[in-house]
Amino acid sequence: MLNIRFIIRMLGAMFLLETLFMLPAAGVAFFYDEADARPLLLSSAILFSAGLLFYLSGRRADEQEAGYREGMMVVALTWTLLSLFGMLPFYLGGYIDNITDAYFETMSGFTTTGASVLRNVESLPHGILLWRSLTQWQGGIGVVVFTVALLPLFGGGASQMFDAETTGRGIAHERFRPRVTQVAKRLSGVYLLLTALLSALLCMGPMEVFDAVNHALTTVSTGGYSTKNASVGYWHSSYTEYLISAFMLVGSVSMTLLYFFFRGNVRKLYADEELRWFLLIILVSVGVTAAWIMSGSRAGEGVGVEESFRLSLFHVISIISSTGFATTDYLSWGSFFWFIALILMFIGGCTGSTSGGLKVGRFIIIHKNLSNVFIRQMHPSAVLPVRMNRHVVSADNVYRCLAFTFVYMSLIVVGSLVLTCNGSDFDGAIGATLSAISNIGPGLGDHGPAGNYADMPGLSKWTLSFLMMVGRLEIFTVLTILLPGFWKQ
Repeated sequence: MLNIRFIIRMLGAMFLLETLFMLPAAGVAFFYDEADARPLLLSSAILFSAGLLFYLSGRRADEQEAGYREGMMVVALTWTLLSLFGMLPFYLGGYIDNITDAYFETMSGFTTTGASVLRNVESLPHGILLWRSLTQWQGGIGVVVFTVALLPLFGGGASQMFDAETTGRGIAHERFRPRVTQVAKRLSGVYLLLTALLSALLCMGPMEVFDAVNHALTTVSTGGYSTKNASVGYWHSSYTEYLISAFMLVGSVSMTLLYFFFRGNVRKLYADEELRWFLLIILVSVGVTAAWIMSGSRAGEGVGVEESFRLSLFHVISIISSTGFATTDYLSWGSFFWFIALILMFIGGCTGSTSGGLKVGRFIIIHKNLSNVFIRQMHPSAVLPVRMNRHVVSADNVYRCLAFTFVYMSLIVVGSLVLTCNGSDFDGAIGATLSAISNIGPGLGDHGPAGNYADMPGLSKWTLSFLMMVGRLEIFTVLTILLPGFWKQ
C-alpha cells in the first residue's frame, strides 16, 4: 500500500522550505515600505504552520519503503498544494480578487508558463513582483530538486521524487554523480551561478537592480514573468535583448551539459546530438523569420537587417525555450509566422532543461524511428536500432516517446475542445492549449505576446491550470495517478 506517512512528511518538508522563498519577498516589501508586507507575512505563517503540522505527522515514516508511486504522489501533490498556498499573497492582499485567477497565476508561475491574468503588472508592489518571479525560478529547476539539495533527509524516496519531477525521463543525459542528493546540489549550484551572472550583466544595461534580478530569475528558469507591462520591450535596448536571448538559449540546454561545461568539459557540449539539432532548428527558424520580416510583411516595412535579425532571434528563442518574453507584437507578422510559432511551441527545448514542450530529444527519436520504418518497408529483415549520441536507445524508451507524443497531442485536442465549447475562437483555443501544456505563456489570437488570460471563463482557466501542471511534470507523473491501477496494491 501507499506509504502515506512518507508522503505527508515530504509534503511538510516542501512547505517548510517554501517558507524560506516567501520570506525574502516579505523582506523586500518591508524595504520599500509597501502594503504587501502583511499578506506575504501572513501567507508565510500559514505555509510554515501547515508544513510543520505535516512534517511532524509523518515523522515516523519508513523512508526505505518509498517507491515510484510515493514519488509521483509527492511531486503531484507538491505542485498542486504549493500553488494553493502560493496564491495566498495575491488573494489576501487583494491584488487578485478571486481564487480561480489567483490559482491560475500561481500555477502559471510554478510551472514557468508565464500566462497571466494581471492587466497592469506595473501597479503591483515590489514584494508581490518578486514573489511572482521566485515561483518561476523554483519551478524552472524543480521544487523537489531544490528540496533534495537543501534538505537531504529523504532516504530511499529521493531518487523516485527526483525522477518524477525531472523533464525528459528516459532520454535525459546520464547522472554524473551516484547519489541523487549530489546531483541536485550540483544542478542547483549551476542554476544559482547562471542567475547571479545574468543579474550582474543586466545591471550593466538600462535595467535597475530590482528589474534585473527579477528578469534574471524568470529568464534562467525560462518562465517569462516581467515587471513591466511591455515585457522586455519596455527598455528598447539591443544589449538587453541580445543578452536575454543568450540566456534563454542557455536555459533551454540540459543542466547536466551546463554542469560539464562549467567543469571545463566543453567537448560534451558540442558533441551532444540533441543540442546540435536544437541549434539547427533555431538557426533555420531565425533565418526564415528574419527573411519574412524583411520581405514586406505588415510589421516588417522599413525594418533593417540588424533589427529584423534581432526581432526574429529574440522571439524564436523566446518561443522554443518556452520563456514567452516579447519585445513587439509578433501576431502582426502574419499567419506564416504563427505557423512557425506553433511548430516551435510543440518542439520546445532540450531534455533535462528548464524549458517545456515535447523536447528535441523525443523529436529526434521519433524522427529516426520513422525513418527506420520506411527502410524496413524495403528491407524487412534489417536490424535498425535508434541511436542517440552513438548509443542505442532501448525499445522501451522509443515506445515511451511515441506514447508520450500521442498523449501530448491528445491533450491538446481535448483542451482545445473544452476551450472552444467555453467560448474561445479556434486559433485562440489551439494557441492557449498548446501554450499551457508546453509551458510557454503567450499564445495566438486574444492571448498573443502579452499572454493575458484575464477575460477567459473560469472553466477554461482551471483546464489550462491542469494542463500547465501536466505539461511541466511531463504527463505520465500526473495522469498515472488518475488511473485505477495506481491505487491497487
